[in-house]
Amino acid sequence: MLDFITERVNSWDYLKNTDLPIFIYGMGDGAEKILRVFDKYGIATAGFFASDEFVRGHYFKGHLVHSLSQIESLIEDFVIVLAFGAGYESLYRRISDMAERHILLAPDVPVVGEGLFTYEYCLENAEKLQRVYDMLADEKSKQTFADIINFRISGKIDYLHRCTVPKSEIWKDIIKLTDNERYIDLGAYNGDTVMEFSELTGGKYEHIYAVEPDSRNFRKLTKSTDGMKNITLENAAAWNENTELTFSDRSGRNSKLTDENGVKLKTVRGITGDSLCHNATLIKMDVEGAEYEALEGCKRSLEAGSRLICALYHRNGDIFELPLKVHEINPRLKLYIRHLLYIPAWETNLYCTL
Repeated sequence: MLDFITERVNSWDYLKNTDLPIFIYGMGDGAEKILRVFDKYGIATAGFFASDEFVRGHYFKGHLVHSLSQIESLIEDFVIVLAFGAGYESLYRRISDMAERHILLAPDVPVVGEGLFTYEYCLENAEKLQRVYDMLADEKSKQTFADIINFRISGKIDYLHRCTVPKSEIWKDIIKLTDNERYIDLGAYNGDTVMEFSELTGGKYEHIYAVEPDSRNFRKLTKSTDGMKNITLENAAAWNENTELTFSDRSGRNSKLTDENGVKLKTVRGITGDSLCHNATLIKMDVEGAEYEALEGCKRSLEAGSRLICALYHRNGDIFELPLKVHEINPRLKLYIRHLLYIPAWETNLYCTL
């Protein structure tokens, strides 16, 4: 069992035991999360660095923030810990170039929830992980699943390099769009994925239902889709029933239903995908950790064979709990996993079709 997991040493254990100085690349929420784990493991930090345009005398946690070149001029060998997400080509290449010159790890911390994705965590969930691996629809999905898990244990970005695919491949080979789609976009953000869908279909579709809970994002969504035909916008959060929810209104991609950092909370409508359209042909959900509940709220469409695009990276258990949930709802759906360009594994998605 779990022969596809080859990494046994967690990134945190490696960092605890290395004799090399450790520098954190980045500041902000990501660095804060990593430092909390460092405290737990007793990992020492030598300092912080940022891209040249962000240095300029900044301090973080009492450390003067340097540039990489400043550190390289003083220290020959050190470990870089990446503390933010890189989802565009030039930054991705910059990080990859750093990894050619130094040991670079991107330790996995959950976007939502507690705990760490470690080798021990995998052993605790071995039966579920193996079940998902065995039910995946093609070898590319199985290799991607293995690469993502090995990355999340080790923090080694080579695993992400190996499994990254262009989005065009997914539209061409898995989610093949037609002219009569009934599309539900759960977590529509500012309308970027709605516009992408419209462009891919050449504007030919039956209806779009776009759901976004954050008020400022919703205003951007409304503006970006102004003039589009056959579209319904909902300032609400995807859930497993129509109700009221407590929500952290962050005005970014990471708006979520609960908040642990003192961010002001508000009440928002929770709605199900099925209450919008009970026979959707395509559902996309990227709902910041509420995917499990959103799947339950789209049960009728999924039972009828709706295709699905679902984020797998917000909570530790998403990588196996969400595929198992889809399989429970409709065992006829084929399950594919692909990873798009991103460090860490924040663009790992489940794709389902009949």
